[in-house]
Amino acid sequence: MKSYYLFNAGRMSRKDNTLKFTPVDEAGNEGQPKYLPIEDVENLYVFGSLEANSSLFNFLGKSNVSLHFFDYYEHYTGSFMPKEYLLSGKMHIAQTKNYLSSKKRILIAQKLIEGAGYNMLKNLRYYTNRAKDASEQIEKIEGYLETLSSSTFTSVAEMMGLEGNIRQTYYEAFDIIINDFEMGNRTKQPPSNEINALISFGNMVCYTLCLDQIYHTQLNPTISFLHEPGERRYSLALDLAEIFKPILVDRLIFTLLNKKQIQAKDFDFRLNSCLLKESGKKTFMKAWDERLKETIKHRTLNKHVSYKYLVRLECYKLAKHLLKIDDYKPFKIWW
Repeated sequence: MKSYYLFNAGRMSRKDNTLKFTPVDEAGNEGQPKYLPIEDVENLYVFGSLEANSSLFNFLGKSNVSLHFFDYYEHYTGSFMPKEYLLSGKMHIAQTKNYLSSKKRILIAQKLIEGAGYNMLKNLRYYTNRAKDASEQIEKIEGYLETLSSSTFTSVAEMMGLEGNIRQTYYEAFDIIINDFEMGNRTKQPPSNEINALISFGNMVCYTLCLDQIYHTQLNPTISFLHEPGERRYSLALDLAEIFKPILVDRLIFTLLNKKQIQAKDFDFRLNSCLLKESGKKTFMKAWDERLKETIKHRTLNKHVSYKYLVRLECYKLAKHLLKIDDYKPFKIWW
């Protein structure tokens, strides 16, 4: 099963057991329809305007296909998720209990920050060994992680401040690692330059990946531990994305920019903001898809698993922790 990315505006409908997508240009002229067998589709990422009706969404829901929507400014705006099909009252109760217990929630949040910080350090050490000296940032982050492991926290908010310091220090090294572009400060809404635009875009895609993988487990995506649960958002996906953003998003950005696969011409500056052009989005998503399909030899399972499946395994580990089967240990990159 594959992920499909719709960059063009168009109309999507059901035709038997197939999805029919008809591109439509600005003048309303229809292009050549494309057909996608539903059994090949895992999810759809919609970056252009999409016309659809309830019949299509009923078909997608029954086929367990999710849609993720992004607006013109690359903001993630929402998802259509099929009806939960792995419901578990036992898991829901366990997840809620771990959230409501300050001690249990702090423990999980601490592990999430630990995993994210460790993976950031691996990135910095990798490039420091390749003549990109980030030793100053490495030393600072090591100090923050030492504080994380040796301190007694009374709230998640305290740890979030420490997590913010780790990430800010980490982003300081981006100008050392990346050639030809400058990041400066991290800016989000809107991104102020090319690197910030790529980070924002990649983080949103990573969030939707985590959401899709949570959906295939018994976890409830709205009950989180590091980020505060809120209305109308899947905050557990934000939690898990922290661990995988350094591995999947940041490493991909370093590669795409340093190998000049994405260049200045792939960005659009307007109204004090910087956005990826369609050419840049297509290049990023193609590389993203290829990265998720890559496999590594898993130390514990002793078999090759894809980067995408690593996220699913993280969900399973968290679920076992909530059910008191095994203590949660965040994924830490070892290569």
